[in-house]
Amino acid sequence: MAVVAYNEEEVKLLARLMRAEAEGDGQLGMLMVGNVGINRVRADCLDFPQIRTIRSMVFQSPGGFEAIQKGYFYQRARQREINLARRVINGERFHPATYSLWFFRPDGSCPAQWFGQWNSGRFKSHCFFSPTQTDCPSVYRY
Repeated sequence: MAVVAYNEEEVKLLARLMRAEAEGDGQLGMLMVGNVGINRVRADCLDFPQIRTIRSMVFQSPGGFEAIQKGYFYQRARQREINLARRVINGERFHPATYSLWFFRPDGSCPAQWFGQWNSGRFKSHCFFSPTQTDCPSVYRY
């Protein structure tokens, strides 16, 4: 059962975002990027109180994703990424992105905090950062 409202266009948008941000990190890396996206739609806190749809999350500005801002969000969604997007829309979560609202690809090791949010772990090239339950309880609800 979906944890956010969606339409087929939004499934493909999320799939494109997952591919653009983490194709090099494989299936699990793309799923984690999808977790961050779905968490942003569900979050009613911090930088995301007005984000209520997958479309608004994908194109959020400022504070959006590098793939959108830097122009590598041009590849279409393949069936493989569409299937992965459906998994995160249906509520599957993957550590360390389980409750994360941010990720980035550092040149070196992951910092303990990023913009005041705690590092929840690293997967391949990306570090993930999660708010506390006190700062953003809505991310922890489903």
